[in-house]
Amino acid sequence: MMLFGFLITFVILQRLIELMIARRNEDRMKREGAIEFGSGHYPWMVLMHIGFFLSLFLEVLVLKKNVSPFWPFLVSLFLVAQAGRIWALASLGKYWNTKIIVLPGAEPVRKGPYRFLKHPNYVIVTLELLVIPLLFNAYITAAVFAILNAIMLSIRIPAEESALKKLTEYENQLNRNGKIESKMLKKFDN
Repeated sequence: MMLFGFLITFVILQRLIELMIARRNEDRMKREGAIEFGSGHYPWMVLMHIGFFLSLFLEVLVLKKNVSPFWPFLVSLFLVAQAGRIWALASLGKYWNTKIIVLPGAEPVRKGPYRFLKHPNYVIVTLELLVIPLLFNAYITAAVFAILNAIMLSIRIPAEESALKKLTEYENQLNRNGKIESKMLKKFDN
């Protein structure tokens, strides 16, 4: 279970560092006139992520789960997700946050993974919420939090989209930029 301890410690430390970065970015953006949206669901999102770690600890340690025989593949996916996380965070720079905070009139970010996807960080988080429990055969945690995350994203993504459309040129930029999912949806809409 050394891998479990190492991985969980790494991810928790990573999340704590991200929260510090988010707080710094929030303070800076609010001084520049940024507005927060979606504050009603944010505590539930935090609670969901805390619940994920508690569930994972309980399922792996209490039920004495072992490392998956597919661990090389799952660790590879985890490492790809980490690279994607860093790429997304670096691409957003001062705009990256765990909260929905929008600076009126700011130019929408169209670099890094945001050239291809509207919400790459949510894809990465979804991948992590599946890969980490599957790495330790924690199928209950994987299933429960896949569902909870889908519910959360069904609330969060529309809130974020609405905020960006309201205060920036996001919709116009999106139409010009033609992200992957926009192109895919147009094919299905016809």
